[in-house]
Amino acid sequence: MASTPRESYESPLVARYASREMVRLFSADRRIRTWRRLWIALAEAQRDLGLPIAEEQVAELRAHEGDIDFDFAERKEKELRHDVMAHIHAFGAVCPKARPILHLGATSTYVTDNADLILLREALHLLRDRLVQGLEPLAAFARKWKDLPVLGFTHFQPAQCTTLGKRACLWAQDLAMDLAEIERAAADLRFLGVKGTTGTQASFLRLFKGDEGKVRDLDRRVTEKLGFASAFAVTGQTYPRKVDFRVLAVVCGVGPSASKFATDVRLLMHRGEVDEPIEEGQVGSSAMAYKRNPVRSERICSLSRYLVSLLPNAAETAANQWLERSLDDSANRRIVLPDAFLAADAILLLLADVASGLAVYPGRIAANLATELPFLATEDLLMDAVSAGGDRQALHERIRVHAHDVARALREGAGKNDLLDRLRADPAFAKVRDRIDGAADATRLVGRAPAQVEEFLRGEVDPLLRRLRPSVPRAEVRV
Repeated sequence: MASTPRESYESPLVARYASREMVRLFSADRRIRTWRRLWIALAEAQRDLGLPIAEEQVAELRAHEGDIDFDFAERKEKELRHDVMAHIHAFGAVCPKARPILHLGATSTYVTDNADLILLREALHLLRDRLVQGLEPLAAFARKWKDLPVLGFTHFQPAQCTTLGKRACLWAQDLAMDLAEIERAAADLRFLGVKGTTGTQASFLRLFKGDEGKVRDLDRRVTEKLGFASAFAVTGQTYPRKVDFRVLAVVCGVGPSASKFATDVRLLMHRGEVDEPIEEGQVGSSAMAYKRNPVRSERICSLSRYLVSLLPNAAETAANQWLERSLDDSANRRIVLPDAFLAADAILLLLADVASGLAVYPGRIAANLATELPFLATEDLLMDAVSAGGDRQALHERIRVHAHDVARALREGAGKNDLLDRLRADPAFAKVRDRIDGAADATRLVGRAPAQVEEFLRGEVDPLLRRLRPSVPRAEVRV
């Protein structure tokens, strides 16, 4: 008895997380349609270069390009144990006139590898759009909050002030680097072309009776028909699996960028300074009804961890291809390549969603900052006191002693940070006593952060966003 959909396993990347656009891109229908485009392009180029292929045969292939009988192909594959041959038979069954010239001189990787390169390039373009859709709200957020002072952290310990907009620029900068890498990877992709069983083009040289010029022209024509500027000059039977590693290095690079963003959001939610978006009726916990958990940011981190883990796999595949080719890459690549793009797509959908709906709580930010602000003000006070004639090392020691006493008091429950009051009463700081009150103005402690935000956005992000317009709408988070 056939199983129902709920009795079969379906990857959560497909069922729950990735966009419909990315899922369709790696569907069996899209793959086989691409194979057929390749078979048609090969027949057209061979006919144009003088092989005995009739226009009627090529026209028949074109007319039935989308006429795919998957059930027939599945039955054939069970019989032949070869997916490409099964689909050659399926195409030939609806194109009886063209059947004798279908796949002429080619080996399986002519369709499988060239199709993979076509799909990889399209998938990179879709990820480019997803990155833009995440970068846009981050840029708007950074610009809106460029002046708001927040407590900075190093080692997750309080450090100099920054601004919320400047912090968002750190997230945006990672995405901008990913965007540049993805554009480069898509532009650098080369076609396998028409190379034959071991990459020597021997079968095509035989078809064209030793005419090397026509063999080179065949390679060039098919490459151009499928929209590539160039093909590899030398290959084995497959395109170099180093290409997969290079592409996945870029795709998997989305993981650290997104996870850094999501981890920061989780930390800031813990501090009560921001919230990721939450929908009406969303449940945080089945037991604790009051909970408001960072579920989307946590999912970004979870999926990113999986995505990053795929890169070593691609390296192993590239390292273990024997001579002109071996087939131990095939089953692996069927899983790893789609999963990498589906995971990156899902991550970027979530990132755009979170970035677009971040809620900011300036009052809580100010309260958190007030607790630490007197500590932060001491660096400027130290410099002022030295300028007024004080001994730098002696002043540093006085600040250290007072600061440690205050920190201990706060840990023991003191309600106020009175460090500035203690310094005001310390004779060592008598010459700068009139500057102590102003030292705790947070806007004086953020350095060039607001200007840096504007410089970064105007110089790097705005030009990217003007140049790159997504070709697909932003997809909604499905669960």
